[in-house]
Amino acid sequence: MACIPGPLIWEIVKKNNSFLVKQFGNGNAKVQFSKEPNNLYNVHSFKHSGLANKKTVSILPGGKDLSVVLATTKTKKHNKPSSVSNRTVMRKEFRKMAKAVANQVTENYYRPDLTKAALARLSTVHRSLQVAKSGVKKRNRQAIRK
Repeated sequence: MACIPGPLIWEIVKKNNSFLVKQFGNGNAKVQFSKEPNNLYNVHSFKHSGLANKKTVSILPGGKDLSVVLATTKTKKHNKPSSVSNRTVMRKEFRKMAKAVANQVTENYYRPDLTKAALARLSTVHRSLQVAKSGVKKRNRQAIRK
């Protein structure tokens, strides 16, 4: 199977695809978002597109526990959709997860332009997994006036 270049795929899908969300912003200005699986900022652009780029990064919530999944795509497995992503489950504390994500994205020369976006997505996913502390609410210590 021949490999189709990314810019050609982007030219085909940029006007209309099933993941595109168009909204009106200020006045008549249209704001376009994307619901693609490997889009970190959910912005409809070639840089962040999970469809047009061969190398993509996505950060997802893991499961029941406080785990986070870092998924990167394998560039040589595009013909096999079932094995195209390389998933890493992280159950560490936040700073260690952030360092691991930065190393995976930047240090290995994978997609250094997406480092900031990957760390921002890691922060929001990790924050969403935190459970609010429940317990006895503190009473007001002021005297009750009658």
